[in-house]
Amino acid sequence: VQLQASGGGLVQAGGSLTLSCAPPERPDSRYSVGWFRQAAGKEREFVAAIARGRTYYDDSVKGRFTISRDNAENAVHLQMNNLRPEDTAVYYCGAGRPILSAIRSPQGYPNWGQGTQVTVSS
Repeated sequence: VQLQASGGGLVQAGGSLTLSCAPPERPDSRYSVGWFRQAAGKEREFVAAIARGRTYYDDSVKGRFTISRDNAENAVHLQMNNLRPEDTAVYYCGAGRPILSAIRSPQGYPNWGQGTQVTVSS
């Protein structure tokens, strides 16, 4: 499964963006999808995931970001509100079937998209 991530851009602090992640071929809603981000000089970190009908969030984005699955479009969206400069990073979506303990780990997702840049100015 090859993924396509889109929707990044430049936004002022307090603004909003919606990222989308979709496989270009063969829809498969059984896959769990996780969003991760990687800031310059830092490791890839967990942001949010949707797996087995449940959603998971890192504490740093809880209450500001919402992950959702659109079965009609076969896409997973990440609605990001009240963005902060520290949210600046390249955002990646990953797909897979991670066990519960791996939902927040990049190792749980063997399939990745190319990443989309999110820049939040202060």
